[in-house]
Amino acid sequence: MDQFAEHFIPGKRQIVLDTETTGINPAEGHRVIEIGCVEMVGRKLTGNHFHVYLNPQRFVEEEAIRVHGITNEFLADKPVFAQVVDDFLEFIRDAELVIHNAPFDVGFLNHELQLIGSHKGKLEDYASVFDTLSFAREQFPGQRNSLDALCKRFDVENGHRTLHGALLDAEILADVYLLMTGGQRKLFQASQQQQQQSGGEQIKRVDGAAAGLKVIPASPAELQAHQQYLQGILADAPEKHW
Repeated sequence: MDQFAEHFIPGKRQIVLDTETTGINPAEGHRVIEIGCVEMVGRKLTGNHFHVYLNPQRFVEEEAIRVHGITNEFLADKPVFAQVVDDFLEFIRDAELVIHNAPFDVGFLNHELQLIGSHKGKLEDYASVFDTLSFAREQFPGQRNSLDALCKRFDVENGHRTLHGALLDAEILADVYLLMTGGQRKLFQASQQQQQQSGGEQIKRVDGAAAGLKVIPASPAELQAHQQYLQGILADAPEKHW
């Protein structure tokens, strides 16, 4: 299937997902502190979303707080992952997860599931995963493909985002994803490739002599009718002085 066509399946349910965490590596004991999801069906936002803050049962690193602004004090009275896991898995069930840098978020969420017990399985048991970062790197090799860079490339407004937040980032990513996988994107890339191959030339001229156009001359009757028409116009026109 064409890599763009697969994004236009009627009725397809997608969940755009983002997380915030206490640090960058679950292998070092870091945990998820926020999950934000927005739902799309048939490439349209439905207004349904899943959003929760979580008590990670450990301290949030100062460097992470500078990124997302979520403090230990704020998370103290929030539920733990085990208390929301069933609602979360039900929300994403049988959907395609759209995630920017999916290995990061999937790795953290699978770590959370593993801490609960093997009976919960893995995230991929409930939904498929589409990584927008990997897709962007294929479409724009050698360029910056962070979410902020893609927002700038596709003119997606994100000036209201002074800190990262899972739900806000999921909403922004949904806009970026729709533009990045839109049908016109393929046409744009084809045009861009043609321009690069031609040294940037944008105007293509057709050699009329080589075009092989068939010329059909007017018949004598058509020429006579045209002359009579012109004579009628001249007879009715006012006198002009040159």
